[in-house]
Amino acid sequence: MILSASRRTDLPNYYVNWLIHRLQEGFVLVRNPMNPHQISRIPLSPSVVDCIVFWTKNPENMLSRLGDLSAYPYYFQFTLTSYGRDIEPYLPNKKDCLIPVFQSLAARIGKDRMVWRYDPILLNMRYTVSYHLDAFAQIAERLRGCTEKVVISFVDLYSKTQRNTRGLSITPPQGKVLLNMVQHLVRIAANNGMVVETCSETIDLQDLGVQHGHCIDARQIERIIGVPLRGKKDRNQRVTCGCMESIDIGAYHTCGNGCKYCYANFSPQKVAETVRLYKETSPLLCGQIGPKDHIIERNVQSFREEQLRFDREMDG
Repeated sequence: MILSASRRTDLPNYYVNWLIHRLQEGFVLVRNPMNPHQISRIPLSPSVVDCIVFWTKNPENMLSRLGDLSAYPYYFQFTLTSYGRDIEPYLPNKKDCLIPVFQSLAARIGKDRMVWRYDPILLNMRYTVSYHLDAFAQIAERLRGCTEKVVISFVDLYSKTQRNTRGLSITPPQGKVLLNMVQHLVRIAANNGMVVETCSETIDLQDLGVQHGHCIDARQIERIIGVPLRGKKDRNQRVTCGCMESIDIGAYHTCGNGCKYCYANFSPQKVAETVRLYKETSPLLCGQIGPKDHIIERNVQSFREEQLRFDREMDG
């Protein structure tokens, strides 16, 4: 099993203590966002968790807790953009705080377990193509030697995104503007020892040296754990998503970053209402088990090929 922590919220930033409690107790409860009264009980034994993929914009709170993760392979997807507080209102300063955090984490765990995400890319009067290229170059230079890969995507204007960005006049880069921009990003990344991949994009940029990426990346996990995996493509994600199947242990409407382009939060009011229910010792993130809730034991297993071979030998 691959554990996603989390597409739905910034666990490393806001819920480190909860996460460590869950790993220590060996299970977590996760509410089904499509069927709220259905709760899955997911075992978290190192024998079934092949890798944890962390998604974050600020993992500073995890730096002192890495020892608590020693039984688990993991890597970080660290989103680090050039936006100000008009777009990402509750993140600390990028130059003075977040870039040093990225550097510190990479020094602790190695560049092979760090993925830089410069996404989503959006344009308006302030965040022009020139602005992005200059900022990307500055960040890439400071992250040289800290990662080998940078992931990009282009903003999707979902209804929630349009509502939350009203007045900012944002658009995604398109056509020749997009192609020219990506060409420059690839050059800058290469000059700093990085390759560029896209996330859930239909556009084919291979002629520019950009591959379709996989956030839950079987190849990267196999390199980290040193064992082949037998997992399949995640059918619960978008058609354009190439991620390996995983189980997400986060919850929507719980992230305090407040990013205007976010699809995981409905509104600041909904987030405030949800996080009031947070208890770091609870098996359920930001919630309580009600009388109508039904807990189902989730049957999970390791994707490691060595385990599969061992099972077959035992059966024989």
